[in-house]
Amino acid sequence: MNVQHHRPTATATPPDIRLVVTDMDGTLLDGDGNVPDSLWPLLTELRDRGIAFCPASGRQYATLAGQFGAVDDGGMVYVAENGAYVVRGGAELSSDPLEPAVVEWIVKSMRQLVDEGGVDAGVVVCGKRSAYVERSDEAFMKQVRTYYAAHEIVEDAAAVEDEFVKVALFDFGSAQETTAPLLAPLADTHQVVVSSHHWIDVMNPAANKGAAVRRLQDALGITPAQTMVFGDYRNDLEMLDTADWSYAMANAHPDVLARARLRAPANTENGVVRTVRDVLGLAVQA
Repeated sequence: MNVQHHRPTATATPPDIRLVVTDMDGTLLDGDGNVPDSLWPLLTELRDRGIAFCPASGRQYATLAGQFGAVDDGGMVYVAENGAYVVRGGAELSSDPLEPAVVEWIVKSMRQLVDEGGVDAGVVVCGKRSAYVERSDEAFMKQVRTYYAAHEIVEDAAAVEDEFVKVALFDFGSAQETTAPLLAPLADTHQVVVSSHHWIDVMNPAANKGAAVRRLQDALGITPAQTMVFGDYRNDLEMLDTADWSYAMANAHPDVLARARLRAPANTENGVVRTVRDVLGLAVQA
């Protein structure tokens, strides 16, 4: 049965939490898409207590590193590209690449859908070094820049020299209704995940945030009972299964609300920071 509040049953001492993992958009970030200022002092307190903090996002590594680089002492782990690329201290911990032939099929199929079907959408081929796009209009590039700090406009996104870890499709309409059917042939062999109303991602079948977090737990010797996880959308589902302290944000997708054990206030109410402080018995910052 899911607990309908974010605060656990009171205990004499705080639980032995060693790892805090959080999604970004719709979870940690506020309503304007910014990291809440209250996170920075919390990160210092977590570090002082030997608690690892890990952003886990569909965003690329370069974007996450840019957001947290100023406070990263080299020990922060980034679960990027929905788990397909995991980096710590600038070094790769794990990755689950996509086959080049699959990337080429998606890119060509997307071109055909746009040209013949009149769909207003674009493709982002996500490599370890950069993201690659063929569409260059400002409306599309505004979306790309939000999630992919390192990006290049190229003639053929499937032909660049890089190792691909994800293909993301942005649909100005509904990704579920318009672009998801295009990817139906891959549903049985790859991870095809609607990560928001406008975005849908294709990854290696072994890649998801949950698999990445389990590898991280193994590497650090941390158990699910020592792990807190926060999420709001369907690309967070597997990740919720890695933690006894699994939280769905109040604004979460119904599938996430059904999967998580606990609830946190909405991202617009600073739910992640408030919940971590509450569970660990840390003083609320003025």
